[in-house]
Amino acid sequence: MTSAVGFDLDMTLIDSRPGIRAAYQALTAETGVLVDADLAVSRLGPPLRTELGHWFPPEQIEQTVVTYRALYTRYAITPTVPMPGAVEALAAVREMGLRVVVVTSKLGRLAHMHLDHLGIVVDEVAGDLFAEGKAAAITEHGANWYVGDHIADMVAARTAGVPGIGVATGPCSPDDLGNAGAAYVLKDLTGLPALLREIAVGSEPAA
Repeated sequence: MTSAVGFDLDMTLIDSRPGIRAAYQALTAETGVLVDADLAVSRLGPPLRTELGHWFPPEQIEQTVVTYRALYTRYAITPTVPMPGAVEALAAVREMGLRVVVVTSKLGRLAHMHLDHLGIVVDEVAGDLFAEGKAAAITEHGANWYVGDHIADMVAARTAGVPGIGVATGPCSPDDLGNAGAAYVLKDLTGLPALLREIAVGSEPAA
């Protein structure tokens, strides 16, 4: 199997904040429970149930998950845009002969909806995984690096035994990502092609 670069989705490859904000606003209208949508989108990364737990009592979480995901497909897909440098970064990965794997806490079907809407082609999607839970998929799909915006993504990379590449485009600062074990930290994905080429050259055996 050809080696791959693994990517997180939200705030790594796609800026889903406008759509997720709209979905949470719709959830408030649907349930009558106030969800601070701006606060919610400021801390994207953890699983949906974690965020809903800030607003709903435990006995309502599972039904609220169902309600939110139905609203998500209506409100959250269209407003989402690629993160700066994402399209170019994926093109560079393919030019290097590597595969593109997305490993995300988002449900796989919702991840596919985002990618299809944006015309972003990837080789594999593994969804509904977070932190250490991403490690098995990173390994299974042959990712030699894992790129993400959250400290939990760096935990995932470390658990999988591959270098984590942090991008400071989400809720975590460069220091947060470095302290969580990132091997490299970038401002955003615009710096990824050069970094991957440097890593690849550095890993080649001497002639």
